[in-house]
Amino acid sequence: MLLKDVVDDYMGRVAGLREHCDRCLRSERWGGSVVLMVVDAAFTSIGLNYFTAVVPKVEEFSKRFVESGRVKSLRDLVDANLSELRAVWRNLRSWRMAKEVAAYLSTVSGDDKDALRTWAKNSRIDGWKTDPIGKVKGVGLVTFQYLRMMGGVDTVMPDKIVKRVINEILVKAGLEPVNDDLNFIKRAEEVALECGYRPIELCWMTWLIQPEGKRMRMEKYAHILSKI
Repeated sequence: MLLKDVVDDYMGRVAGLREHCDRCLRSERWGGSVVLMVVDAAFTSIGLNYFTAVVPKVEEFSKRFVESGRVKSLRDLVDANLSELRAVWRNLRSWRMAKEVAAYLSTVSGDDKDALRTWAKNSRIDGWKTDPIGKVKGVGLVTFQYLRMMGGVDTVMPDKIVKRVINEILVKAGLEPVNDDLNFIKRAEEVALECGYRPIELCWMTWLIQPEGKRMRMEKYAHILSKI
């Protein structure tokens, strides 16, 4: 099969994908709260199920700290009491990572959204390990890419689901799969553009077509997709 035909078949299963990707690229996930985007990335980094483990905990953090006015900015997150934060999410590494990312971004701009977008625009995957955020303990390439996407960069995350689905597409089209993470990102970006999609759309598609129980995630979690 032609690559475009295979990609079209997969993309056809996830209606309404564009608006979620647009919101991500405008840095408007979680109501535009960069604090929540950073906390989301920190929770997601330890590999638990995004929809059943991460999303409810980000919502709980939002209610307790953001909506109550206690953590209104990245600077507030840096200063927040660790033991209080751990009442929401126990993993210490996640909070240390969130605080360090917030601390760096706070030096980029006094405006959180501007800080995230400025960093993302100037970041590069080649040499990502020497990037101020790439150097934060707990930030691997997947989290680095996730933060860049939320900062407006149209790219993909090389997590295991994304790699499995996109490599499956390549194989179905008679092409070679790509295992190396950096090469995979570049190849996935090429595939998306070649087939008339944005890289971010290809990335989100791979998560949302996953089955959970008898339904696809796109259907099962439709009620929360507008938030995230």
